[in-house]
Amino acid sequence: MVAIRLACAVNNYHWGKHGLSSKAAQFAATNPEVSIDDNQTYAELWMGTHPSGPSKVFGTDTPLSDVVDECPEQALGPKVASKYQGQIPYLFKVLSIEKALSIQAHPDKQLAQKLHSERPSVYKDGNHKPEMSIALTDFIAMSGFRPLDEISGFLDTYPEFQALVSSSAAGFKQAAATGSEAEKKQALKQLFAELMNAAADDVARELQKLVKRIGGQEQPDAASPQALVVRLNSEYPDDVGVFCVFMLNVLCLQPGDAFYMGPNDPHAYVSGDCIECMATSDNVIRAGLTPKMRDVPVLVDMLTYDHGAPDAKLLKPTGLVGAQHSVIYDPPIDEFAVIRTQLEGGQSERFEGMAGPQILIVVDGKGVLTDSEESHVLAPGYVFFVVADSPFTVRAAADKPLVAYTATCQL
Repeated sequence: MVAIRLACAVNNYHWGKHGLSSKAAQFAATNPEVSIDDNQTYAELWMGTHPSGPSKVFGTDTPLSDVVDECPEQALGPKVASKYQGQIPYLFKVLSIEKALSIQAHPDKQLAQKLHSERPSVYKDGNHKPEMSIALTDFIAMSGFRPLDEISGFLDTYPEFQALVSSSAAGFKQAAATGSEAEKKQALKQLFAELMNAAADDVARELQKLVKRIGGQEQPDAASPQALVVRLNSEYPDDVGVFCVFMLNVLCLQPGDAFYMGPNDPHAYVSGDCIECMATSDNVIRAGLTPKMRDVPVLVDMLTYDHGAPDAKLLKPTGLVGAQHSVIYDPPIDEFAVIRTQLEGGQSERFEGMAGPQILIVVDGKGVLTDSEESHVLAPGYVFFVVADSPFTVRAAADKPLVAYTATCQL
Protein backbone atom coordinates (compact mmCIF):
# COMPACT_ATOMS: atom_id res chain seq x y z
CA MET A 1 0.00 0.00 0.00
CA VAL A 2 1.59 3.26 -1.17
CA ALA A 3 -0.61 5.35 -3.51
CA ILE A 4 -4.31 4.53 -3.71
CA ARG A 5 -6.68 6.11 -6.21
CA LEU A 6 -9.87 7.43 -4.63
CA ALA A 7 -13.47 7.91 -5.71
CA CYS A 8 -14.69 11.09 -4.04
CA ALA A 9 -18.12 12.33 -3.02
CA VAL A 10 -19.66 15.39 -4.68
CA ASN A 11 -22.57 17.32 -3.16
CA ASN A 12 -25.30 19.51 -4.58
CA TYR A 13 -25.60 22.54 -2.30
CA HIS A 14 -27.76 25.28 -3.76
CA TRP A 15 -24.84 27.69 -4.25
CA GLY A 16 -22.86 25.39 -6.56
CA LYS A 17 -22.28 25.79 -10.29
CA HIS A 18 -24.52 23.96 -12.72
CA GLY A 19 -23.48 20.84 -14.58
CA LEU A 20 -20.03 20.64 -16.11
CA SER A 21 -19.42 24.36 -15.60
CA SER A 22 -18.48 23.20 -12.09
CA LYS A 23 -14.90 22.03 -11.47
CA ALA A 24 -16.29 19.84 -8.71
CA ALA A 25 -18.55 18.15 -11.27
CA GLN A 26 -15.79 17.85 -13.88
CA PHE A 27 -13.52 16.12 -11.39
CA ALA A 28 -16.27 13.91 -9.95
CA ALA A 29 -17.15 12.77 -13.48
CA THR A 30 -13.81 10.94 -13.75
CA ASN A 31 -15.61 8.25 -11.76
CA PRO A 32 -17.73 6.27 -14.27
CA GLU A 33 -20.32 5.71 -11.55
CA VAL A 34 -21.06 9.46 -11.46
CA SER A 35 -23.34 11.04 -14.07
CA ILE A 36 -23.63 14.81 -14.34
CA ASP A 37 -26.97 16.57 -14.83
CA ASP A 38 -26.71 19.99 -16.50
CA ASN A 39 -29.69 21.20 -14.47
CA GLN A 40 -28.17 20.19 -11.12
CA THR A 41 -25.76 22.21 -8.98
CA TYR A 42 -22.40 20.71 -8.01
CA ALA A 43 -20.81 22.58 -5.13
CA GLU A 44 -18.09 20.54 -3.42
CA LEU A 45 -15.89 17.53 -4.09
CA TRP A 46 -14.79 16.04 -0.76
CA MET A 47 -11.47 14.20 -0.46
CA GLY A 48 -10.88 12.45 2.84
CA THR A 49 -12.61 10.42 5.52
CA HIS A 50 -15.29 12.82 6.79
CA PRO A 51 -18.42 10.69 7.46
CA SER A 52 -20.67 13.18 5.63
CA GLY A 53 -18.83 12.55 2.36
CA PRO A 54 -16.29 9.74 2.70
CA SER A 55 -13.90 8.90 -0.12
CA LYS A 56 -13.64 5.27 -1.22
CA VAL A 57 -10.92 3.22 -2.83
CA PHE A 58 -11.59 3.69 -6.55
CA GLY A 59 -13.65 0.88 -8.09
CA THR A 60 -14.65 -0.56 -4.70
CA ASP A 61 -17.01 0.11 -1.80
CA THR A 62 -14.11 0.25 0.66
CA PRO A 63 -14.00 3.59 2.51
CA LEU A 64 -10.63 5.27 2.82
CA SER A 65 -11.26 5.28 6.57
CA ASP A 66 -11.07 1.45 6.54
CA VAL A 67 -7.64 1.63 4.91
CA VAL A 68 -6.47 4.08 7.58
CA ASP A 69 -8.03 2.12 10.43
CA GLU A 70 -6.27 -1.08 9.35
CA CYS A 71 -2.88 0.39 10.26
CA PRO A 72 -3.02 4.04 11.34
CA GLU A 73 0.68 4.37 12.10
CA GLN A 74 1.61 3.18 8.61
CA ALA A 75 -1.05 5.19 6.79
CA LEU A 76 -0.66 8.44 8.76
CA GLY A 77 2.80 8.19 10.27
CA PRO A 78 3.27 7.61 14.02
CA LYS A 79 3.19 11.29 15.05
CA VAL A 80 0.00 12.14 13.16
CA ALA A 81 -1.66 8.89 14.23
CA SER A 82 -0.88 9.62 17.88
CA LYS A 83 -1.85 13.31 17.92
CA TYR A 84 -5.09 12.93 15.94
CA GLN A 85 -6.35 9.61 17.35
CA GLY A 86 -5.68 7.67 14.16
CA GLN A 87 -7.62 10.07 11.92
CA ILE A 88 -6.64 12.18 8.91
CA PRO A 89 -6.68 15.64 10.53
CA TYR A 90 -7.88 17.55 7.47
CA LEU A 91 -10.61 17.56 4.85
CA PHE A 92 -9.54 18.47 1.30
CA LYS A 93 -12.11 19.92 -1.12
CA VAL A 94 -12.76 21.45 -4.51
CA LEU A 95 -15.46 24.17 -4.37
CA SER A 96 -17.38 25.57 -7.34
CA ILE A 97 -19.38 28.67 -6.44
CA GLU A 98 -22.10 30.23 -8.56
CA LYS A 99 -24.02 31.84 -5.70
CA ALA A 100 -22.41 33.37 -2.61
CA LEU A 101 -21.91 31.35 0.56
CA SER A 102 -22.98 32.66 3.95
CA ILE A 103 -21.35 35.35 6.06
CA GLN A 104 -19.72 33.03 8.56
CA ALA A 105 -16.90 32.30 10.96
CA HIS A 106 -15.52 29.23 12.68
CA PRO A 107 -14.85 29.01 16.41
CA ASP A 108 -11.52 28.42 18.10
CA LYS A 109 -11.17 25.17 20.06
CA GLN A 110 -12.27 26.66 23.37
CA LEU A 111 -15.47 28.12 21.95
CA ALA A 112 -16.11 25.02 19.85
CA GLN A 113 -15.99 22.83 22.96
CA LYS A 114 -18.34 25.19 24.79
CA LEU A 115 -20.85 25.34 21.94
CA HIS A 116 -20.72 21.58 21.46
CA SER A 117 -21.37 20.92 25.14
CA GLU A 118 -24.27 23.40 25.24
CA ARG A 119 -25.91 22.64 21.85
CA PRO A 120 -24.57 19.36 20.46
CA SER A 121 -27.44 19.09 17.99
CA VAL A 122 -26.27 22.32 16.31
CA TYR A 123 -22.53 22.30 16.92
CA LYS A 124 -21.72 18.67 16.37
CA ASP A 125 -18.07 18.50 17.48
CA GLY A 126 -15.63 20.29 19.73
CA ASN A 127 -12.93 21.02 17.16
CA HIS A 128 -11.86 24.25 15.52
CA LYS A 129 -12.10 24.67 11.75
CA PRO A 130 -9.35 26.86 10.30
CA GLU A 131 -9.51 26.94 6.50
CA MET A 132 -7.35 27.84 3.52
CA SER A 133 -8.52 28.43 -0.03
CA ILE A 134 -6.44 28.48 -3.23
CA ALA A 135 -8.06 29.85 -6.39
CA LEU A 136 -8.40 27.56 -9.41
CA THR A 137 -10.18 30.22 -11.48
CA ASP A 138 -10.80 33.93 -10.99
CA PHE A 139 -12.23 33.99 -7.48
CA ILE A 140 -14.00 36.61 -5.35
CA ALA A 141 -14.35 36.35 -1.58
CA MET A 142 -14.86 38.53 1.46
CA SER A 143 -12.56 38.09 4.44
CA GLY A 144 -11.80 40.14 7.55
CA PHE A 145 -12.85 43.69 8.30
CA ARG A 146 -11.86 46.53 6.00
CA PRO A 147 -9.60 49.39 7.13
CA LEU A 148 -11.75 51.54 9.37
CA ASP A 149 -11.38 54.65 7.23
CA GLU A 150 -12.94 52.73 4.32
CA ILE A 151 -15.93 51.77 6.46
CA SER A 152 -16.28 55.39 7.62
CA GLY A 153 -16.22 56.50 3.99
CA PHE A 154 -18.96 54.05 3.09
CA LEU A 155 -21.13 55.36 5.93
CA ASP A 156 -20.90 58.79 4.29
CA THR A 157 -21.35 57.52 0.73
CA TYR A 158 -24.25 55.13 1.30
CA PRO A 159 -26.99 56.67 3.47
CA GLU A 160 -28.88 53.38 3.36
CA PHE A 161 -25.99 51.73 5.23
CA GLN A 162 -25.82 54.65 7.68
CA ALA A 163 -29.56 54.37 8.36
CA LEU A 164 -29.19 50.80 9.68
CA VAL A 165 -26.40 51.71 12.12
CA SER A 166 -27.50 55.19 13.18
CA SER A 167 -26.96 54.57 16.90
CA SER A 168 -23.33 53.53 16.57
CA ALA A 169 -22.13 55.30 13.41
CA ALA A 170 -20.98 58.57 14.99
CA GLY A 171 -19.10 56.81 17.77
CA PHE A 172 -17.50 54.49 15.25
CA LYS A 173 -16.27 57.36 13.09
CA GLN A 174 -14.81 59.08 16.14
CA ALA A 175 -13.01 55.95 17.33
CA ALA A 176 -11.79 55.16 13.83
CA ALA A 177 -10.22 58.60 13.57
CA THR A 178 -8.71 59.10 17.03
CA GLY A 179 -9.33 56.07 19.24
CA SER A 180 -6.90 53.56 20.69
CA GLU A 181 -6.79 50.11 19.10
CA ALA A 182 -9.03 48.74 21.85
CA GLU A 183 -11.52 51.57 21.30
CA LYS A 184 -11.46 50.98 17.55
CA LYS A 185 -12.23 47.29 17.96
CA GLN A 186 -15.04 47.97 20.43
CA ALA A 187 -16.59 50.57 18.10
CA LEU A 188 -16.29 48.18 15.15
CA LYS A 189 -18.01 45.45 17.18
CA GLN A 190 -20.85 47.83 18.09
CA LEU A 191 -21.29 48.88 14.46
CA PHE A 192 -21.31 45.29 13.20
CA ALA A 193 -23.68 44.19 15.97
CA GLU A 194 -26.16 46.96 15.16
CA LEU A 195 -26.08 46.08 11.48
CA MET A 196 -26.51 42.34 11.95
CA ASN A 197 -29.35 42.85 14.46
CA ALA A 198 -31.22 45.40 12.33
CA ALA A 199 -34.93 44.71 11.94
CA ALA A 200 -35.75 42.74 8.81
CA ASP A 201 -38.26 45.37 7.61
CA ASP A 202 -35.65 48.11 7.96
CA VAL A 203 -33.05 46.05 6.09
CA ALA A 204 -35.48 45.33 3.26
CA ARG A 205 -36.51 48.99 2.97
CA GLU A 206 -32.96 50.35 2.90
CA LEU A 207 -31.68 47.64 0.59
CA GLN A 208 -34.47 48.21 -1.89
CA LYS A 209 -33.72 51.94 -1.84
CA LEU A 210 -30.02 51.28 -2.39
CA VAL A 211 -30.53 48.83 -5.24
CA LYS A 212 -33.01 51.18 -6.91
CA ARG A 213 -30.48 54.02 -6.65
CA ILE A 214 -27.45 52.15 -8.00
CA GLY A 215 -28.97 49.25 -9.93
CA GLY A 216 -29.12 51.03 -13.27
CA GLN A 217 -25.51 52.17 -13.18
CA GLU A 218 -22.90 50.37 -15.25
CA GLN A 219 -20.59 48.24 -13.06
CA PRO A 220 -17.44 47.34 -15.00
CA ASP A 221 -15.76 45.98 -11.85
CA ALA A 222 -17.56 42.85 -10.62
CA ALA A 223 -15.91 43.21 -7.22
CA SER A 224 -16.86 46.83 -6.57
CA PRO A 225 -19.17 47.45 -3.61
CA GLN A 226 -22.02 48.54 -5.87
CA ALA A 227 -21.69 45.54 -8.18
CA LEU A 228 -21.58 43.19 -5.21
CA VAL A 229 -24.65 44.79 -3.63
CA VAL A 230 -26.63 44.24 -6.82
CA ARG A 231 -25.34 40.69 -7.27
CA LEU A 232 -25.82 39.56 -3.68
CA ASN A 233 -29.28 41.08 -3.43
CA SER A 234 -30.30 39.18 -6.56
CA GLU A 235 -29.12 35.96 -4.90
CA TYR A 236 -30.41 36.69 -1.37
CA PRO A 237 -33.07 39.42 -1.66
CA ASP A 238 -33.41 41.80 1.28
CA ASP A 239 -30.73 39.97 3.30
CA VAL A 240 -28.71 41.96 5.84
CA GLY A 241 -25.60 40.13 4.69
CA VAL A 242 -25.61 42.24 1.51
CA PHE A 243 -24.54 45.24 3.60
CA CYS A 244 -21.43 43.34 4.73
CA VAL A 245 -19.75 44.41 1.48
CA PHE A 246 -19.30 47.78 3.21
CA MET A 247 -17.58 46.20 6.23
CA LEU A 248 -15.58 43.23 4.95
CA ASN A 249 -12.55 43.19 2.66
CA VAL A 250 -13.17 41.97 -0.88
CA LEU A 251 -10.46 39.67 -2.23
CA CYS A 252 -10.02 39.20 -5.98
CA LEU A 253 -7.83 36.14 -6.51
CA GLN A 254 -6.16 34.76 -9.61
CA PRO A 255 -5.38 31.04 -10.00
CA GLY A 256 -2.75 30.09 -7.45
CA ASP A 257 -3.58 32.94 -5.05
CA ALA A 258 -4.51 31.80 -1.54
CA PHE A 259 -5.93 33.15 1.68
CA TYR A 260 -6.20 31.73 5.18
CA MET A 261 -9.21 32.00 7.48
CA GLY A 262 -8.25 31.48 11.10
CA PRO A 263 -10.63 31.00 14.03
CA ASN A 264 -13.11 33.81 14.73
CA ASP A 265 -12.45 35.44 11.33
CA PRO A 266 -15.52 36.54 9.28
CA HIS A 267 -15.59 35.53 5.63
CA ALA A 268 -17.78 34.57 2.69
CA TYR A 269 -17.07 33.13 -0.75
CA VAL A 270 -18.74 35.00 -3.61
CA SER A 271 -17.84 33.27 -6.88
CA GLY A 272 -15.32 31.04 -8.62
CA ASP A 273 -13.63 27.66 -8.16
CA CYS A 274 -11.05 26.87 -5.51
CA ILE A 275 -9.12 24.25 -3.64
CA GLU A 276 -9.99 24.31 0.06
CA CYS A 277 -8.37 22.56 3.00
CA MET A 278 -9.61 22.66 6.57
CA ALA A 279 -9.33 20.98 9.93
CA THR A 280 -11.94 18.25 10.20
CA SER A 281 -14.98 19.88 11.80
CA ASP A 282 -18.57 20.84 10.98
CA ASN A 283 -18.65 23.98 13.11
CA VAL A 284 -19.96 26.95 11.13
CA ILE A 285 -21.55 30.04 12.70
CA ARG A 286 -23.61 32.01 10.17
CA ALA A 287 -25.21 35.44 10.19
CA GLY A 288 -26.21 36.37 6.64
CA LEU A 289 -26.58 35.32 2.98
CA THR A 290 -28.01 31.95 3.91
CA PRO A 291 -31.27 30.03 4.24
CA LYS A 292 -29.66 28.02 7.07
CA MET A 293 -29.77 28.73 10.80
CA ARG A 294 -28.20 32.02 11.87
CA ASP A 295 -26.54 32.51 15.23
CA VAL A 296 -25.97 36.26 15.24
CA PRO A 297 -25.27 36.67 18.98
CA VAL A 298 -22.52 34.06 18.94
CA LEU A 299 -20.98 35.40 15.72
CA VAL A 300 -20.96 39.00 16.92
CA ASP A 301 -19.42 38.04 20.25
CA MET A 302 -16.76 35.64 18.94
CA LEU A 303 -15.02 37.77 16.30
CA THR A 304 -11.60 39.29 16.97
CA TYR A 305 -12.45 42.52 15.11
CA ASP A 306 -9.02 42.67 13.59
CA HIS A 307 -9.09 45.05 10.64
CA GLY A 308 -6.81 46.12 7.83
CA ALA A 309 -5.96 45.94 4.15
CA PRO A 310 -7.05 42.90 2.12
CA ASP A 311 -3.47 41.93 1.24
CA ALA A 312 -2.97 40.98 4.88
CA LYS A 313 -5.41 38.10 4.38
CA LEU A 314 -3.38 36.51 1.58
CA LEU A 315 -1.12 33.52 2.24
CA LYS A 316 1.96 33.48 0.04
CA PRO A 317 3.47 30.11 -0.89
CA THR A 318 7.14 29.35 -0.28
CA GLY A 319 9.50 26.95 -1.98
CA LEU A 320 9.15 23.33 -0.95
CA VAL A 321 12.47 22.05 0.40
CA GLY A 322 14.07 19.60 -2.00
CA ALA A 323 11.63 20.33 -4.83
CA GLN A 324 12.22 22.14 -8.11
CA HIS A 325 8.67 22.59 -9.35
CA SER A 326 6.57 22.78 -6.16
CA VAL A 327 5.62 25.39 -3.59
CA ILE A 328 3.90 24.98 -0.24
CA TYR A 329 1.07 26.99 1.31
CA ASP A 330 1.74 26.56 5.03
CA PRO A 331 -0.76 28.27 7.37
CA PRO A 332 0.03 28.77 11.08
CA ILE A 333 -1.62 25.52 12.26
CA ASP A 334 -0.57 21.89 12.56
CA GLU A 335 -3.44 20.09 10.81
CA PHE A 336 -2.59 20.80 7.17
CA ALA A 337 -0.51 22.44 4.48
CA VAL A 338 -1.03 22.29 0.70
CA ILE A 339 1.59 21.79 -2.01
CA ARG A 340 1.15 23.05 -5.58
CA THR A 341 3.17 21.22 -8.22
CA GLN A 342 3.46 22.77 -11.70
CA LEU A 343 5.27 20.78 -14.36
CA GLU A 344 5.96 21.60 -17.98
CA GLY A 345 5.57 18.80 -20.51
CA GLY A 346 8.01 15.98 -19.72
CA GLN A 347 9.15 17.41 -16.38
CA SER A 348 8.99 15.43 -13.15
CA GLU A 349 9.04 16.04 -9.40
CA ARG A 350 10.32 13.58 -6.82
CA PHE A 351 8.83 13.58 -3.32
CA GLU A 352 11.10 11.79 -0.88
CA GLY A 353 8.54 10.53 1.58
CA MET A 354 6.62 13.00 3.71
CA ALA A 355 6.07 12.24 7.38
CA GLY A 356 2.27 12.57 7.23
CA PRO A 357 -0.63 11.41 5.03
CA GLN A 358 -1.14 13.06 1.64
CA ILE A 359 -4.09 13.47 -0.70
CA LEU A 360 -3.23 14.58 -4.25
CA ILE A 361 -5.58 15.86 -6.94
CA VAL A 362 -4.64 16.69 -10.52
CA VAL A 363 -6.40 19.85 -11.71
CA ASP A 364 -4.83 20.19 -15.16
CA GLY A 365 -2.78 18.07 -17.56
CA LYS A 366 -1.90 14.40 -17.74
CA GLY A 367 0.97 12.30 -16.54
CA VAL A 368 2.04 9.42 -14.32
CA LEU A 369 2.50 8.95 -10.56
CA THR A 370 5.11 6.31 -9.78
CA ASP A 371 5.58 4.91 -6.29
CA SER A 372 7.76 2.06 -5.03
CA GLU A 373 5.28 -0.55 -6.23
CA GLU A 374 3.59 0.63 -9.43
CA SER A 375 2.72 3.50 -11.78
CA HIS A 376 -0.65 5.27 -11.87
CA VAL A 377 -2.14 7.31 -14.72
CA LEU A 378 -2.84 10.96 -13.87
CA ALA A 379 -5.54 13.14 -15.45
CA PRO A 380 -7.71 16.07 -14.30
CA GLY A 381 -9.87 15.00 -11.37
CA TYR A 382 -7.80 11.94 -10.46
CA VAL A 383 -7.30 11.78 -6.69
CA PHE A 384 -4.79 9.66 -4.77
CA PHE A 385 -4.11 8.95 -1.12
CA VAL A 386 -0.41 8.46 -0.43
CA VAL A 387 0.61 6.86 2.86
CA ALA A 388 3.16 8.52 5.11
CA ASP A 389 6.91 8.15 4.46
CA SER A 390 6.34 6.89 0.90
CA PRO A 391 8.54 8.35 -1.86
CA PHE A 392 6.86 8.92 -5.20
CA THR A 393 7.40 10.77 -8.48
CA VAL A 394 4.95 12.81 -10.53
CA ARG A 395 5.81 13.17 -14.23
CA ALA A 396 3.89 15.27 -16.76
CA ALA A 397 3.06 13.90 -20.18
CA ALA A 398 5.43 15.11 -22.87
CA ASP A 399 2.96 17.35 -24.66
CA LYS A 400 1.20 19.31 -21.88
CA PRO A 401 1.86 20.94 -18.49
CA LEU A 402 0.48 19.32 -15.35
CA VAL A 403 -0.81 21.02 -12.19
CA ALA A 404 -1.55 19.11 -8.98
CA TYR A 405 -2.40 20.06 -5.41
CA THR A 406 -1.45 17.86 -2.46
CA ALA A 407 -2.78 18.21 1.08
CA THR A 408 -0.49 16.99 3.81
CA CYS A 409 0.09 17.11 7.56
CA GLN A 410 3.70 17.56 8.66
CA LEU A 411 4.31 17.51 12.41
